Amino acid sequence: MARRARTHHATGAERAGPAAGRRWPWRCTVSALVSAKGLRKAYKNKVALDDAAFEIPAGRIVGLIGPNGAGKTTALKAMLGLIPFDGQLNVLGLDPRTQRDELMRDVCFIADVAVLPRWMKVKEAIEFVSGVHPRFDKARCERFLKGTQLKPNMRVREMSKGMIVQLHLALVMAIDARLLVLDEPTLGLDILYRKQFYQRLLEDYFDEQKTILVTTHQVEEIEHILTDVMFIRDGKVVLDTPMDTLGERFIEVFVDAQRAEEARGLQPIDERALPFGKTVMLYDGVPAERLAAIGETRTPGLADLFVATMKGTYA
Repeated sequence: MARRARTHHATGAERAGPAAGRRWPWRCTVSALVSAKGLRKAYKNKVALDDAAFEIPAGRIVGLIGPNGAGKTTALKAMLGLIPFDGQLNVLGLDPRTQRDELMRDVCFIADVAVLPRWMKVKEAIEFVSGVHPRFDKARCERFLKGTQLKPNMRVREMSKGMIVQLHLALVMAIDARLLVLDEPTLGLDILYRKQFYQRLLEDYFDEQKTILVTTHQVEEIEHILTDVMFIRDGKVVLDTPMDTLGERFIEVFVDAQRAEEARGLQPIDERALPFGKTVMLYDGVPAERLAAIGETRTPGLADLFVATMKGTYA
């Protein structure tokens, strides 16, 4: 469920964003909203965060992406002050270990929108969040619900999955958070409702005064809304970059068999075979004109880049 929230004004020039027709604020020149250095968390049999370092600017939508056990949820729990940890971590100018109560006035946290108490009525959910969050706008929530089939006395057990998504969205979008943290928010929903959730979040909630951090396994489904991406592997952040720099840094090349050895000489970070003797090779930092001379080039999809990174041959 969501936490307490407050507005924050980001600065910076605007740029064209990854979603068509959307404008995004450029990377903030002021202090990062979240900053971690030497972040470490060890459990009895596993190191979940291993000297992790990253920054999250204000006014961005950041994807924290990694396989199971990579440290995603542990990093979120550290930011929210839910677990002890070693190292430096600053969230909204506060230390989550010692200033959690103050921090949670400005943060909205959601894990899995498909989970709400089945006995709860719509009006009870609204009253609960209104009592917990001083910046929850009850009128705004009710305005959003007017466009749905949800009624005040309807219970969660009577709702379809799509209706549950609509209720959760209404609750979330009525909280004016500086930082919205989403941990696998669409787990258990089919593709239609997952897309609906992210699109409504983008169109009706996000603006340059808010920052959203989301973890998910459905990389392709959030790629178009992200302004920044972080890949985490074995407790370390191995890639942290704005989305609009990926095409400048990473390039895929379709290579014919006769030029494969020449292409390998340019040290691709990954390659995969295609039918008819072709190979796709992925490069980091090799000049585009040099690669264009050996084959057809394109910007890699985020999923392909993620797979290459998680193979462990590249960091």
